[in-house]
Amino acid sequence: MKRLKELLFKFTATDVTAFIFYLLLIITNLVFCGKVKYWPGLIALELCVIVFLWITNYFLYNGNSRFTNLIHLWYPTVLIFITYKQLYFMIKPIRVFDYDDLLIKIDRFIFQQDPTKALYHIANPLLTEILQLVYFSFYLLPVFLGLFLYLEKKYLETDYVMFSVVYGFFVSYVGYFLLPAIGPRFTLHDFSLMDAELPGIFLTEPLRHFINSGGSVTSMGQSLTDSFQRDVFPSGHTMITLIVMYLAYKLKSSIRSALFIMGTMLIFSTVYLRYHYGIDVIAGSLFAVFSVWSGKILFNKWQKACGRELIKY
Repeated sequence: MKRLKELLFKFTATDVTAFIFYLLLIITNLVFCGKVKYWPGLIALELCVIVFLWITNYFLYNGNSRFTNLIHLWYPTVLIFITYKQLYFMIKPIRVFDYDDLLIKIDRFIFQQDPTKALYHIANPLLTEILQLVYFSFYLLPVFLGLFLYLEKKYLETDYVMFSVVYGFFVSYVGYFLLPAIGPRFTLHDFSLMDAELPGIFLTEPLRHFINSGGSVTSMGQSLTDSFQRDVFPSGHTMITLIVMYLAYKLKSSIRSALFIMGTMLIFSTVYLRYHYGIDVIAGSLFAVFSVWSGKILFNKWQKACGRELIKY
């Protein structure tokens, strides 16, 4: 029992967050097994992730190695994508109805128009090219922040960034379940005309198609909307980018200025490129505030329980 407790306290706050969230995914799949078609495979995958967490921490407990430490530190970069793709098989069967109409009504109440249509008046190929590149860089921003902190030997700060990003993503995934939606490029615009209406210069189209495939969007457009990822509310791009920008400033990262510029452009791109409604960005901002506030409390509680250094800023 003592060894088990010692092994458990080897877990980082990120490990504990992933462990709890994956237990919740397993429970959700069991409860809705009559609706989720591939629930046995999903549960098998989720159990593999839980086993992975225990195995890596077991090796750390029985003797640190640089290789194991690196895997343990950076596995969230893969975990986030694995978790995101699981939701593709879960949200639509469980929630059934989409809430795009509600989000559109909220946008029109707040802005008195559709933000994506309003921004179309300033569209030009150069701006579209730049913003598509920035939007594509989304997953790299937290990686760059963590990497630079790690290279600066700020290991506690690196661990905290990894936890904050993973926790933030998981919180945003809860939002996807609450208000599933597919976004304005399908509801307010003709998806088949995206390349014609928002052309870039060189890389916009291939990057756009790559992002579409990551979101399970086929070239068939609106005829297969039931197969698309429900990942609109809140805007995860806005939420995680704001978390990264905030932590880069608070942790005095050497690349905080670059992240601020990139992040500001990225948040703007979410609406300009028609991925999100205006209310998604607002919700993403509020979710980011909640995640940063609650995340610091949870991180320090676990650090204190394990007798480790607390994050202070």
